[in-house]
Parts: sequence; C-alpha cells; structure tokens
Amino acid sequence: MNERLQVGDFVTRVSHQKDVLFRVEALQVQGGKKIALLKGVDLRLCADAPLEDLTVPTAQEINRYRQVYLKRSSDLMRGIERRRKDTVGDFLSRAKISYKKNECNQLEVFEIPGTVLHIDGDKEYLDLCLSTYKQLNIRATGFYIPECEQADRVKDLLMEYTPDILILTGHDGLLKGKKGFANLDSYRNSRHFWRAVRKAREFEAGRDDLIIFAGACQSHYESLIRAGANFASSPRRVLIHAYDPVFIAEKVAFTPFNQMVDVKTALNDTVTGADGVGGIETKGRLRIGYPKSPY
Repeated sequence: MNERLQVGDFVTRVSHQKDVLFRVEALQVQGGKKIALLKGVDLRLCADAPLEDLTVPTAQEINRYRQVYLKRSSDLMRGIERRRKDTVGDFLSRAKISYKKNECNQLEVFEIPGTVLHIDGDKEYLDLCLSTYKQLNIRATGFYIPECEQADRVKDLLMEYTPDILILTGHDGLLKGKKGFANLDSYRNSRHFWRAVRKAREFEAGRDDLIIFAGACQSHYESLIRAGANFASSPRRVLIHAYDPVFIAEKVAFTPFNQMVDVKTALNDTVTGADGVGGIETKGRLRIGYPKSPY
C-alpha cells in the first residue's frame, strides 16, 4: 500500500497494466477508503484509484512514457513545417509570383492564418497549448475555465474575441459503474462540452464561419458532432493527447480558405489519430497576401 504517496507524485495503475502516467492531484477518503485523484500527464484524462492500485514508476520508466509522445509531437511539428512551405509554394505558382525574398531576407508574401479561442478545463494543459500555438505562429487567446462553467461563459468570450476556431476541452472519461456509450450521463464532462457547443452555435451557427473542436479523453463524440462541433473526441472512446486539439486547430488555421480541410490527413496528423479524434468536412481559414510590407 502506498501510504507515503503525496500530491504531485507520478503514479500508474496496476489494474490497467500501468498504461497511463498520472500525477496525483489530491488524496481523499471515500467510504473509509483512501483514494487518489489523478490527472494524466500527457493524456486528457482524470481518474481516481485506491492507493493499493497505484505504483510509483522509476525515473527511467517515466522517461520512457514521456518519450513516446515527445517523439510523436516532434515528428508532427516537422511535418507541419514542410506542409506550410508547400502551401506557400502552391500560392506563388498559381499567382505567377517568383519565389524570391526581399531585402530583409523574407518571402514577399504574408500569411493570415485562422485565429483561436482556446477554453480549457486544465490550466497546466492550457499553458502548454498556448506555448505551442506561439511556436506554430497561430494567434491564440486562452482561458482556464472548469468544464462545468464553459457553457455559461463561451458566448461572451466569442463576442469579445471573434475567433475563427474555438477549442473546448479539458478532462473527461467514462464514469465507473456507468454503462452505455450512448448515454451522456455515463461521462464525466461530455454533457458540459455538449452544452458549451450548443451555446457557441447560438452565437454563430455556420460551421464554416466558426470551426469548433470539443471534447477530451473518451468524450461522447457523436453527441458533440450533432451539437455543432466540426471536430470532436473520441470516436473509439480512447484517450487523447493534450496537444491533439492544437494540431487540429493548426490544420484548419493553415489550410487555404478556398480548400476543404483533408479530414483524414488532419486526424492522422494528431498524436492519437482517428481513434481519438474525428470530424466533418470543413473549410480552411488561411489567406495569403502579397506584397509583404518591409515595415
């Protein structure tokens, strides 16, 4: 029994074959039994477990868990860079503009990608995502809002920031003892995401005017799409990575406005793939301009 466990410790669950690396968020007593409230380190999953089900991984084991996702994310970032160069090259070719640079050694075209409003039920994940948006040259505004409050605040934020892309995420998961994937009440936060999507669609009904990603680990994918999301998790009720919403937003933001986002490619270019994220045909938001001002 792990009586010495403390908040902040890394743990895995023996009953789940140590498949997910968690951090202990809180320790509680329920029904006379000590349990730990857990948050996925890389995956958007909240869970609880009795202390006797938890084991503390070694430093080497923690590194192995993290490296799997770090390598995948790094590969995706390199792919994004190549795709963007191809997009600019296609524009230059269609516009019959020579591929040259100005006196500042910059291409003479400029890009206006889609903008993002990211609402997240986890502050740590939000900060990581905002840092990644910056790295990807996407203008993004983020707010940490618990999942249960997102529906109440989303319309005011949409009115203030008028983004092209809205991300509604945080944590989710199937509740213990609940059965039936079709029942929203079987999920920790899917109903909150569903309400938030509906409120967002009251503000902007057009799915090509406001592109919405909604959901987290194991979320009720079908209901979120029906509510008005363009992309959602999780078709196979699997766990999704913290950065999956970011990679979907990037694909939409940097697909030209006169093209449809290649849905299959967009899903394959996430960390967890089409098992974790799905979506519908959606127009891109990128516009390329010419010439680029030297100032």
